[in-house]
Amino acid sequence: MEIISGVERRRQWRVEDKLRIVAEAERPGACFVEVARRYEVSRSVLWAWRKQARQGALVAEAAPMFMPLQVATDLPTPSSRAAAAPAAIDTAATGRIEIALPDGTVIRVGEAIGSAALRRVMAALRG
Repeated sequence: MEIISGVERRRQWRVEDKLRIVAEAERPGACFVEVARRYEVSRSVLWAWRKQARQGALVAEAAPMFMPLQVATDLPTPSSRAAAAPAAIDTAATGRIEIALPDGTVIRVGEAIGSAALRRVMAALRG
């Protein structure tokens, strides 16, 4: 028997924990009710997390990753896609950073861009 004295507060679950519990409940041979009891989670809450995970509403944030970098003093010859782009910008004079990807995509950003904003742009290009 559990006696609760005082005000009971709701637990705040991290997204990673929710996904881990849902994955455990969906393993072959796992008992949904047993998993809910083990983590002291209501079955209805676990079903809601499962539904959110299947709909893509419950998603862990992608881990940051490093991208290869090559510093070049000479710009590569523009590809046919980049040929229609404006004339090359002198990045040293304007304080801009130019990132040329292997597929011909070129990203030019100012030196004041935040790392979070640049990370979002790079993630969008990968996705």
